[in-house]
Amino acid sequence: MKLIIGNKNYSSWSLRGWLAAKQSGLAFEEIQVPLYGDDWNNAKKQNDDIAPSSGKVPVLWDGDAVVWDSLAIIEYLADKVGRDRFWPKEDDARAMARSMVAEMHSSFPALRTQCPMNVRRKVEGTQIDEAAKADVVRILTLWAEARARFGRGGPYLFGTFSAADIFFAPVVSRFISYGIAVPGFALAYMEAVWSHEWLQSWIQAAEAEDLVIEQFETAIKK
Repeated sequence: MKLIIGNKNYSSWSLRGWLAAKQSGLAFEEIQVPLYGDDWNNAKKQNDDIAPSSGKVPVLWDGDAVVWDSLAIIEYLADKVGRDRFWPKEDDARAMARSMVAEMHSSFPALRTQCPMNVRRKVEGTQIDEAAKADVVRILTLWAEARARFGRGGPYLFGTFSAADIFFAPVVSRFISYGIAVPGFALAYMEAVWSHEWLQSWIQAAEAEDLVIEQFETAIKK
């Protein structure tokens, strides 16, 4: 398999696709292309591996199969290795996990816009508007319910690391980068995600990148 991703410092969707590939346990080749700018535009024109996704990342190639959406990548890989590797086994827990992932996939535009993923950035006391605050409250509510109902088996949302944690990993990054205040239970969960060996590997690679995308550096002012 080949996984096409963008810059690790900025690309939240790439992080989800990469974590999904790691969670699958299958071997894959990682191919990184720079986001935006002339290099990104040229890469889209010249690299046939990107073309099926209309220039979006991540893209997973598996032989003749191509998957270009992070949720679709999770489902494709779950079909290959078994859904229990990605989703809780019990029906009620799996129903909630799928709903949380779907909501994360389609929602929270204010938080995404005002606090774009930027692993290298650390800003304390970021000021966000009421819409973004509502997004934060909703996310924390989801985390609290998942942990209370299904988190007894470990430090993650549903106990063990799952698709839900994959999808909320970029939110953890945002909360850390922008100093978003969260209650203690959320801090403990964020620490578990941030210290995961896969996240640490991603973070180290992101911090080593030298590309600066100005629109993600100036999206929000303190």
